[in-house]
Amino acid sequence: MKRALCSVIIVCLILAAGLGYVVVIIRASLPVLEGKVTVTGLQRPVTVTSDAYGIPTIAADSRADATRALGYVTARDRLFQMDLLRRASAGRLAEVLGETMRETDVKQRTFGFSETARAIAARLPQDQGEVLEAFTEGVNDYLTQMKTSPFEFLLLGYEPERWKVEDSLLILLGIFQMLSGVEEEERMRTVMEQTLPSEVVSFLVPETDSYTEALLNKKSHLSVHSPIPVQALTALRRPIDQIQDRRTTRVRFGRSGLGSNGWAVHGAKTVDGRAVLANDMHLDMAVPNIWYRVQLRYEQIELTGVVVPGIPVVVAGTNGHVAWGVTNVEGDFLDLVRLELNPADSNEYRTPGGWKRFASRREIIKVKDAPDFAAEFKETIWGPVSQHSLLENPVAVRWTALDPEAVDLGQLAMDRVRSVREAITVMNRAGGPANNVILADSDGHIAWTYTGKIPMRRGFDGSVSASWADGRIGWTGYVSPDAIPKVFDPQSGFVVSANQRMLDGSYPYVVGHSFANGYRAFRIAQRLETMTQIQERDLLDLQLDSTSQFYEFYRLLAQESLTDDVIQRRPYLAKARHAFEAWNGKADADSRGFALIHRFRQMLARSVFAPYLSSCRDRDAEFSYDGDLDTPLRHLLTTKIAELNPDPNHFASWSEFLVNAVVQSVRELEAEHPSVRVDELTWGHLNRVRIEHPLAGVVPGLNYILNMPDEPASGCGQCVRVMQDGLGASQRLVVSPAHQDEGILHMPGGQSGHPFSPHYQDQHHHWNNGTPLPFLAGIPVHTLILVPHSQTTQMVAGQKRISGEHQLHQEEKR
Repeated sequence: MKRALCSVIIVCLILAAGLGYVVVIIRASLPVLEGKVTVTGLQRPVTVTSDAYGIPTIAADSRADATRALGYVTARDRLFQMDLLRRASAGRLAEVLGETMRETDVKQRTFGFSETARAIAARLPQDQGEVLEAFTEGVNDYLTQMKTSPFEFLLLGYEPERWKVEDSLLILLGIFQMLSGVEEEERMRTVMEQTLPSEVVSFLVPETDSYTEALLNKKSHLSVHSPIPVQALTALRRPIDQIQDRRTTRVRFGRSGLGSNGWAVHGAKTVDGRAVLANDMHLDMAVPNIWYRVQLRYEQIELTGVVVPGIPVVVAGTNGHVAWGVTNVEGDFLDLVRLELNPADSNEYRTPGGWKRFASRREIIKVKDAPDFAAEFKETIWGPVSQHSLLENPVAVRWTALDPEAVDLGQLAMDRVRSVREAITVMNRAGGPANNVILADSDGHIAWTYTGKIPMRRGFDGSVSASWADGRIGWTGYVSPDAIPKVFDPQSGFVVSANQRMLDGSYPYVVGHSFANGYRAFRIAQRLETMTQIQERDLLDLQLDSTSQFYEFYRLLAQESLTDDVIQRRPYLAKARHAFEAWNGKADADSRGFALIHRFRQMLARSVFAPYLSSCRDRDAEFSYDGDLDTPLRHLLTTKIAELNPDPNHFASWSEFLVNAVVQSVRELEAEHPSVRVDELTWGHLNRVRIEHPLAGVVPGLNYILNMPDEPASGCGQCVRVMQDGLGASQRLVVSPAHQDEGILHMPGGQSGHPFSPHYQDQHHHWNNGTPLPFLAGIPVHTLILVPHSQTTQMVAGQKRISGEHQLHQEEKR
């Protein structure tokens, strides 16, 4: 017994010592916020003040000097995050994280981002290249001067490499990949087209939805409800008993469509004629946050907003004349080109010019604590060959991100625009990830447009994979800036983008196929229509709106199914009926009933579609159905056509099927939360804020230091306040140009990536509770002076001269 107790004590001491060591090295790497340092390349001194939240204000004489300072302070606060972002994009994570990341690196190396980044850097316009050079110099000056590496490097046992211009572009390509580098939709549609009757595909993959149609004034010229193909679906239906793993293998509740919110309100609807912009971008939550707050002053310009650490571009913010925000287009900027192999030589593929050999490249992937791994990759005239075939055919990836002509830092020019019309010109010409752009200017005007390159397709729409071998289909360039759509000062007095389809069917170019369901945009527009005398706080309140009329359909469906007769036969469902009745129409953390409604919808989607999609799974073992499931699902649940009862072998009618869906939903929730009655279960029991640091599990107990608090969360996937499955508002911004002092900006976590910094999570409480923080940095608390090397040399020489004169004087006295 004593031996066992001693063993436990020893283990505890070892763990405590390990954690103590971690604490020591973490403290040693705290960044310096005050003093005077030398930065190579500066032309004039730069002042960097930090407010009570650690938000820097950089005051410089030139953009180049301001950018050098930005590189310096971003590296000071977020160096490991910057390094991880460039490594993730380049496929170099296994080098520092080990064997578990090898396959991730192999997949990433397929795209050849490192070579693409070098090619982009080589063709950037001079002014953009100079900005990247200045930023790189600032980062490297910090690397040279830092005395202790950030704690993450110490824990993993490596030193950060020097920053290169291409590293910023690697991070840009990583953002590009996050927003538009998804192949799943095209793979899904290709399998469905090859497996299902065309009328079934049209029904299951609608062009738009009823909310979007309402926003487009019912003039989209698109199909909302394709006729239900009763005979075709009946022929496809497979008995539930013959479907294995039906819950998880066919219907995927992906997070496409949970993108971002952005809107601008014209001066005619505000309290004093100012135009106001609101933007909250929905991304995966992580520590540190993906955004870094900055305020830059140079050449009569004051630029405030958020940047991605490593990229010196204000993605959302204002220059005092124009404010801008972005949301993901949810468009189609990637095609999978089906390759036709030469039957006589599998190393050749067919092109419009005849058979051509694959180009190949061999890359060595370094793996921590394991041997290096050699990977082979093939290239075609269209792009790299994917690691995963499609329906047993190899496919090449044609993607705007891999075209150096389609990627640049054109948005840098937003610092000098003076009106929304000037801003539209800049954004339409800029390369990079395609986004919706929402604009407001100091004269009260508002606008919407796209930024990024939109492919022009010949002979096809890009929705499914096809062969380009005969030359009849393919890309013929990009839509010209003049042809990119624009909306200026609409009659409604506002513009709204929440990842929904923005254009009707008359636009001549293909932008995308499966846009987000229009409910969020519909709800925002619904609220804005009734609002007058608008101020900034009103728009923050709208960003925090958790009402979800979207789910009312499913609540009513469940209530209609739980009749008195059903409750009499199954009294245990009485609590479920109480839960449905108790819902207050919101997805607040303390809302009762919503957890059951949410699960009921998921249960219906899984159980209704699974019998009709089994043949797709047979054709492709990786197949899953995702997208706007609700449009076809609601159509089936509203009509309740007897022949389309998904499980007639077990349930004689749709009514019985629906009651069973309620039963299964209740059982799942009871199994997950056995100590809480289903009518007492709140949404916060399921929906929580879990924001984790990538190294939280490296040392036991470190998660308590590195992760944000695990708390109940308000919001849902179909709320204006998006918060679900680890994805939510990565920042909330509300600002009017020329009125920045009344603007609002907060974000999860904090400005610093250092867990012992007071600014590691000092904004988190405001973000989680929806309380405003000022858009502008506050009163300076710390001051850091960056001086040119030449001035430092002069200062040192002066100090030596003074010291020499003092020494000579002492000798004369002696």
